[in-house]
Order: sequence, then C-alpha cells, then structure tokens
Amino acid sequence: MELRQIKYFMEVAKREHVTEAANKLHVAQSAVSRQIFNLEEELGVDLFIREGRTVRLTRIGKIFLEHMERAVNVIDDAKQVVEEYIDPHKGTIHIGFSASLASYILPTAIYHFRKEYPDVKFELYQDSYNELIEGVVKGDINIAIVGPLPNDKEKIHSSVLFTEDIVALIPSNHPLANRSSLKLIELRDESFVLFPEGFVLREVIMEGCIQRGFRPKVSFEGKDIDSIKGLVSAGLGVTLIPEVTIVDCLPRATVKIPVIEPSLKRSVGAIIPKERELLPTEKLFYEFIKEFFTRLELYQN
Repeated sequence: MELRQIKYFMEVAKREHVTEAANKLHVAQSAVSRQIFNLEEELGVDLFIREGRTVRLTRIGKIFLEHMERAVNVIDDAKQVVEEYIDPHKGTIHIGFSASLASYILPTAIYHFRKEYPDVKFELYQDSYNELIEGVVKGDINIAIVGPLPNDKEKIHSSVLFTEDIVALIPSNHPLANRSSLKLIELRDESFVLFPEGFVLREVIMEGCIQRGFRPKVSFEGKDIDSIKGLVSAGLGVTLIPEVTIVDCLPRATVKIPVIEPSLKRSVGAIIPKERELLPTEKLFYEFIKEFFTRLELYQN
C-alpha cells in the first residue's frame, strides 16, 4: 500500500468521480483508475460501487476512508513536526473558530501573536460549534476557539480564555431603547432574531429565556453574526448577542443594553486533543493565548 494510492483513493471518495479527481490531482484518469484497482486488489475488497462515470463508497470503503483520513493526518503532522523542529517560529498553525468569534477575538489574538512571531503562518477554518469539536477529535485541526466550552468530552482538553456577557441588541426606536438595563422577562413578547436551530449560541439564549418562563418568538434567523445585527438594525426584531461581537462598532440604528435577572454569560476558550501532541508552533500559540487573555482580563478588571 503506497501513500500515493491512499491520496488517490481519498480524492476519488471526496468527489465521487474519477475524472474530476484526476483533474484535481493533475494526473491521467487511467493512472487514478489503475492505482484504485491495485489498492482494491491488495486489500481484497471493493472500495467503490461503479455507476457509469460516477462512483460511491461501499460500506467497507467508508470505514477504510475514516482510518485513512486519520493516518494521513498523522503523516502530515509528522512532516510538519520535522519542519517546525528546525524552527517553530516559522511554522503554520491550523485553527478553527465559530462565527461569533471571527470579528474581534481571534483577529486580536493573532495580531498580538504575530507581533512577536512575524514568520508564523495561519490557516483558519470557520465552522459550526459541533463540527469544530469533531474536527479536533478526528485530527482535522488541533486547536479551535469556541464558546461555550463543551462538557463531558473525553477526547479533548478545554482551557477557559475568558467569560463574556451576552447583551440585548435592539432597534434605537424601540420603546425600551432608553433603558440602562433590562430584565430578560421584559423581552418575552418581542420578536427575536437568532441563529438557526443547531447553533450553540441559540441554545444558550433559549435556555436562559426558558428559565425565566418564556420561549422566544423567533421571527428571523441568520447564519452569521453580521446578518443578525443587520436584521436588528433594520427594525425586524431584537436579539441577545455576545458583547464582544459589537465591541468595535455598534450597528446603525441599534442600542446595546445589559441584561440582568439573569445575567447571561458564556465561557470562551480553546480546545485541543487529549490523545495527540500539539505541533511545536501550535503549542507556542496555545500557551500564548492562555497568557494573553489572562493578562487582558487582569487589565480590564
């Protein structure tokens, strides 16, 4: 079994089309087909079901793919370890993050890190909360910044970076707009703008409202923080939003109001794998952000 065969197999599995895989790999279609055939001959099983010009994985093919993805990640990490062993200050950091952390938190941390280590490169992956956790478990990435931190995950280690307030964002012409603070129950009759179901921030907000005896009436949904702020700015509803997402700029025609009774908060932190060592440059960044946010919190307090 050769690494080339494995990479050809993974590309075909991804695209479910031999010609498209060959084009992506910049090799002849016959070369890809031959290597897949040789791999199946060596393993003694069919990895694909052929359907004209398209293919799809057999059941054993899907299992084999899962193992090969982990194996290739290990090989790629090993190559990167060797490169970074020579100089960890010139490595590449692969890091995942959720939408609500994209505008301020992660860029701020990266900016200050690169002031000390200007030759380090970053590859950033924005994804949903659960996909980021799964990515760290599977080895697609080794660090993710998420909020809130997950509980009861055996294969990941979590470090709290900071705790942030969740505030109300409402249109500036709203009857409550001149208030210095709001009780959550005062929003029970409002139309809400929230993330769709399956987003963890929506779950945090729903749980807080339910604890106060009401379920928010969701009139509009947005898959990213900017669209949610835009809908509120247009007067289409109110929302509850992490304060850090509006730290630089309050959206037009909106006001930010602290929420009391209860005070809504969420923990934000870094997750890393328990069963794998971080690469040298990743370890450098991981230790940096823990210290950076500790110093930042002390300064703010």
